[in-house]
Amino acid sequence: MKELLTAVREGRKEDVPGLLLPLERAERRSALAELKALRKESWSWEWRERDKVQKALLIAGAGCHSGAAGCATWIGGRELRDWTRSPYPLVLDVLADRDPAWLGDLAHRLAARPTATRIDYEFVSELVKRAQCPVPATEGFVVGWAERVSTPQWQRKGARPLIDILRADPHLAVMAPRLFETTELPPQVIWYGDQDPKSADNWPSALATSVEEGLLERSVLVNCCVTRLLRGGKPGDLRFFLAVLRRLALTEQEEAERVADWIGMAADGISTVAGHAQDVLARLDERGGLTVRELADVSGSVLFRTEKKLVRAQLVLLGKALRRDASAAEELLPVVAEAFGHEDIGIQERALKLVARYAPPVGDPLREELAMSAELLGPVHHAAAAEVFGDLLDARPPAEPYEEILPPVPAPRRLEPAPETTTELVEEVVALVRSGSREPAAFERALDGLVRHAHTDRPALADALRDALADRWWLDDTSSHVERTLSLDTGIELVVAVLLERVSVRAVHDGRAGWTEAGTCVHAALDGVLRARLWEAAYSVLIGRSPFLLATPTWHTGSLDPAVLVERLRTYQQLGVEPGEADFAQALLRVRRSGRREAAEAAEAAALLGTAQGDRLAAWLDADEPVAPVRQHHLENEQAPARTWLQRSPAGTRRVLLATAESPVIEQEFPRSFHWLGRPHFPDGRLCYHWGEEPGSWLATLPEDGETMAAWMLPAVATCATEELRGAAWPLPLLVELGGPAAGAIHLAVAYGLGARHPEDRFSAVDALLVLAAQGRLDAALLGRELAILVDRELVKPNRVAESARTASATGAYRTVLTVLAAALPALLAYEQAPRGLSDLLSVAAECTERCGAVAAEPIPGLAALVARGGSSQLVRHAARLQAAREKGSDTTADDIVP
Repeated sequence: MKELLTAVREGRKEDVPGLLLPLERAERRSALAELKALRKESWSWEWRERDKVQKALLIAGAGCHSGAAGCATWIGGRELRDWTRSPYPLVLDVLADRDPAWLGDLAHRLAARPTATRIDYEFVSELVKRAQCPVPATEGFVVGWAERVSTPQWQRKGARPLIDILRADPHLAVMAPRLFETTELPPQVIWYGDQDPKSADNWPSALATSVEEGLLERSVLVNCCVTRLLRGGKPGDLRFFLAVLRRLALTEQEEAERVADWIGMAADGISTVAGHAQDVLARLDERGGLTVRELADVSGSVLFRTEKKLVRAQLVLLGKALRRDASAAEELLPVVAEAFGHEDIGIQERALKLVARYAPPVGDPLREELAMSAELLGPVHHAAAAEVFGDLLDARPPAEPYEEILPPVPAPRRLEPAPETTTELVEEVVALVRSGSREPAAFERALDGLVRHAHTDRPALADALRDALADRWWLDDTSSHVERTLSLDTGIELVVAVLLERVSVRAVHDGRAGWTEAGTCVHAALDGVLRARLWEAAYSVLIGRSPFLLATPTWHTGSLDPAVLVERLRTYQQLGVEPGEADFAQALLRVRRSGRREAAEAAEAAALLGTAQGDRLAAWLDADEPVAPVRQHHLENEQAPARTWLQRSPAGTRRVLLATAESPVIEQEFPRSFHWLGRPHFPDGRLCYHWGEEPGSWLATLPEDGETMAAWMLPAVATCATEELRGAAWPLPLLVELGGPAAGAIHLAVAYGLGARHPEDRFSAVDALLVLAAQGRLDAALLGRELAILVDRELVKPNRVAESARTASATGAYRTVLTVLAAALPALLAYEQAPRGLSDLLSVAAECTERCGAVAAEPIPGLAALVARGGSSQLVRHAARLQAAREKGSDTTADDIVP
């Protein structure tokens, strides 16, 4: 037994089977106890040492377990796994003396573990083979099977087509149907082989061929496909299952047996699935396999979908049904009328023509019902609706004066003071430590609370935190890497670790002196400022001298009332305490300068303190200058707002970004950790690794300089459109709440967000747009010109901007959106070939004009020329609609618009 343990400690895994198999059961039990102790001990080892012994430890522990349950738990331990070279052949060697039933039990237990992988599949498959037991059908085992079968051909010896592999697979009949029940498909299955639907070497084709050859039962696979498409899931998975279903080529009888399933897919499936279901329902309707009631049910759902192609196709299907059987009008026309409320005027027109053709004569109750639905039609169709319904629409009440609806201006929220009791403070600190959050309100309160309570009773605070954080890995770890790891932290955990003496005094002094330079991007620079503050706060906690922090905000944006800062400096003066450099510097950057009277009074009071900090505060308030002014550049002789062109690699495209000028006072009077903020900066084309992170702590560093922050954040925000990154526009709603003017940088950032790839980013930009309008800080003409420039440079797509504009207008801000679009359209209408998506922008502009009237008497350059071209294209139709709405709305008086 000693030889076995020695071999394990030395990592000699090949020697383990030969040393273990001769041992008796009692000896194995004793060895297992030693192995468990060794496993627990290895947690504190350096990773190279631990990696050396883990394979030998896995093999020996598996062979020493007498029960299958314990053996499965041991083998499945995450810390004993090595994902590069599997030791499982040696595990099989140490299990060579077990009976088949025991091996089968172990196989099923391992397959049932949620962490099962392809490596586990190979091991379990061998166990099943030796045990001659039924194959387990757990999700982990099925995924492992699919991954193994889908191993790229260049990684397999003797590469063969997929269908040949499936023909030879003894588990195909069990595994293939279960593949349709997995939570997510393995990527290897979706992307295996040639994606051409006509190709035979991909999973859909191979499964269909297996059905044709009788290897799989057709009805089972068809049911699996339909069930999975009804269940929903990731779009990529659903497209795969749809490809399998199409490859199976259902017969007319198979389609007719599943009418309810097609209706469900058409109503709730993703676009591709709904489109397929719609095609099947159309075939069924032609064959008489769809009742009028079923057609009405599915149409009622499809006409509410946002995909115009599906809605138009459904209206065509309804038209065919009405032509075939006019008596179905009573049941189908009310459904058609539901399309009167669709956002697309083309669909409204189609629905209205269909109703006009098959509506019953005057006096019929159905006609009156349809006339009521016609109230949903847009203004452009009111005349046509009046021709259809006549006197039934005459009773319409006169239109009320238009009223612009904007969200309430975000009110500044005052931060609660730091927790007064140790218990409350510990609760908040523990929550921040566990979450890693740097949300400004909670973070700043807790940081200030640590300094305050360390000043009054540091031992009590340390004892309470030590008990509450007893499970933190660094609290009892004595290895040298603890201090190095904690020293890199930019959260409150660093200050707590210093308080609990897990970071040495020397490290605190080195940290305060060391973090004097920031990284290459604004996020790294702002993190450097925060890190300097954390080290300084940690030092304050260590010596317990500072009564509180000067930079703790008074408002949720991070802003600090100047009068509050003056009082804090006065208290420091009375106590004879010297403010921390980083703390005071951050306080200056946060102090509110927007209220001139308030700032002037505070500056006067600060000057009367007679201290160096008071004089600096007074000078800072009197100057009222941005930390880093945004540069004004005009390149290529463009008469456009401030910008600079930037070459981006590796794609080589050009982005519109802004530079900032230097601020000498920052480099002359602020600590070195702040100097990046005061240097001139031209945007860097490289993408940093900070995108998608929580922006609150960065913005709270300069809460009174929104333009500067917007210019620095532009390279990251722009990626939501240029790189189509998700989450890059999240800072926008917070940016527009910052102090200072809202000029070119903020409007350019919002313009990028309005053209973002992902809907959630566009929502953020819409929120920012509406808040700017509610604040009275929106320069609609500037934003419109920025959008036109970004479209011209192919940095944003017009159809995405149209989606954002439609979303904003739907909140009731029609006049705001129209003013922005009216400024953007002239440049876009000047193209010889209209950019793709321009018709969508014209549609939104027309709808806004119909709702609120024309916002300017001057014509939109290029609009009349486009209308004069004539034709039936969507572009010309929407242009004509906008022109007609402007002509009608130009007579609107000021009394007709409620601001």
